[in-house]
Amino acid sequence: MNASGDAEGIRRCVSWLSGPLSLFIILANLFIILGILCNRKLPRAASWFFLSLLFADLLAGVALPFIPRMQFEKSRGYHSCFFIHVTPNYFFLTFLANLLAVHYEKYLCVSYPLHYHRFWVHRWVPLCLLLTWALPLLFACLPVLGWNQWGPSSNCSYKQIFPPAYLYLEIYGFLIPSILAMAFMSTQVLRVARHQLQEIKKVLRSGHQGQGPSELEQQLELRHAKCIASLFLIFLVCWVPYVAGLHVSVLAIQNHISIDRYTLLILTCVGSGSAAVVPIILGLSNRQYTQFWRDVAAKGCAGCRARCYERGEAGRHQSRAPCPQAEGLAPAPS
Repeated sequence: MNASGDAEGIRRCVSWLSGPLSLFIILANLFIILGILCNRKLPRAASWFFLSLLFADLLAGVALPFIPRMQFEKSRGYHSCFFIHVTPNYFFLTFLANLLAVHYEKYLCVSYPLHYHRFWVHRWVPLCLLLTWALPLLFACLPVLGWNQWGPSSNCSYKQIFPPAYLYLEIYGFLIPSILAMAFMSTQVLRVARHQLQEIKKVLRSGHQGQGPSELEQQLELRHAKCIASLFLIFLVCWVPYVAGLHVSVLAIQNHISIDRYTLLILTCVGSGSAAVVPIILGLSNRQYTQFWRDVAAKGCAGCRARCYERGEAGRHQSRAPCPQAEGLAPAPS
């Protein structure tokens, strides 16, 4: 009874933790996707890359509640067991591959603006998007193709689906190098932005010799500082829990550390969910991606103001109009 009660409590905790986070990720991605699709002024290549990332993040959000539940599904058959383990893994691999492609495209655009149109990332956008979805599918299907530890009497468990060598290759050969590559490219983009900021400040100071920093220079410095702080917070809040969860999961699988299942499930939910929030932060921080919704909100507010103004004017006219009964009772002029 105690074991079944603990399992039921863990399931409820997983549902309360992953359910709202998954719903938020799905709704936020749909919100940004509609904003991009309804804005026809966006750059073509960048918008296609980011749309692909949002769709991958949407699928990762759908799969998020099922990742912790894998440890409770012990009585499934061969095909269903492989499906519930391989599918979420594929969604998260695709999400990271698309996120890496978005960072790489932005890095090339900012670092090599004059030669950007010659790069294959810009010229072969459909091929790049196909690779971001096909290569993770190929790697995720390796356990299905035979790289597993499934036996005739095996129960449905991730230890039977994913061998230790496969997990090490996925985590230390793809996931963590991808995160480090994204951090490097983001740092390079900030370095280029800093260099351009210094050039702008030189031009501004050449026209205002003998004066202190202008208001425009201060605004540019503040914006650059905000970008650096945002990058640091995204890495600290979103990627550090994800990497920590990966390390703890691998150590727990290899029995190098003793950790209860309750803590492992919480780390898995928080780590995967925090990583899936990164595209939402990037999308909401880009004014072009939310321009459609801001225009809709502005039109709605303008319509509300117009209706309120019309009602106020109608009310003032009615208050100024004479009462018909009073006109009938008024004495006629002699």
